[in-house]
Amino acid sequence: MHSLHRFLCLVFATCSLAACGGTEGGSTSPASQPTTAVTKLLVVVVENHSLAEMRREMPYTFRLARRYGYATHYRAITHPSLPNYLAIAGGSTFGVTDDSSPASHPVHGRSVFGQARALGRTAGVYADGMPGRCAREPGGGRYAVKHNPWAYFVDERRACLRHDGSMAGFAADAAGGDLPNAGMVVPNLCHDAHDSDCTLADADRWLRSTLRPVLRGPDFRSGRLAVVVTADEDDSSQGNRVLTAVLHPSQHAHVVRARLDHTSLTRLYDEVLRAPLLRGARRAPDLAAAFDLPVGPS
Repeated sequence: MHSLHRFLCLVFATCSLAACGGTEGGSTSPASQPTTAVTKLLVVVVENHSLAEMRREMPYTFRLARRYGYATHYRAITHPSLPNYLAIAGGSTFGVTDDSSPASHPVHGRSVFGQARALGRTAGVYADGMPGRCAREPGGGRYAVKHNPWAYFVDERRACLRHDGSMAGFAADAAGGDLPNAGMVVPNLCHDAHDSDCTLADADRWLRSTLRPVLRGPDFRSGRLAVVVTADEDDSSQGNRVLTAVLHPSQHAHVVRARLDHTSLTRLYDEVLRAPLLRGARRAPDLAAAFDLPVGPS
């Protein structure tokens, strides 16, 4: 009975760590029972804060990290923001070293979102505060285009204009099991704790309200959706080491000490999509293997 209870806890994510027979924050392995293969990935990115800061000042987010899983040696690629977002979405910084708009940095070739569309799967970016679809300039409700990587991929502009929108339909998509196969949530400059008048506590509260329908929704509860919460870069205080939480019913207080980086996320997108590995993802440390996520071969 104990084994059955623990399995049900892990699949439906309805119990505390103690009730499921685990220890909070320890180095443990995820459940070994079979789970539904991951066919959807949702990545949420906050801004400019280190692993230590996020642990200390984002209690809800770190509680999720401890409940499911997180990496202790995950590093961003560089500074400033934009090249890190491009690395996540495209497996490369494309030589970009600043935060200029798509007019200054048109990127050619596929993104993970374009890969999804080419394979007949779904893709979507939910950009908080964005004034119009696939907006290529900052504005609106503290929207920053430098945090919306799909807007830079000029060969995918038509798909971006259709599938890169605001947060308006996000909660409904989460509740209805309609989240995309390749998804990203882009908070605005307050909700990602970037602006000086907003704190990590503000970001933590926003993440709580944003992730609630996701974790209660059928995509997550079935096991077909994995959620990754990370930061684009640190505040230059911790060698670009950022908190990266991996939320999935297969994870149970799973602390991963392997070295990972943003191209590991590109690789994870591709493995979830069963797509060829893009650019630097071919050499990237394997996040799916490190967390023993149930994804198929790329």
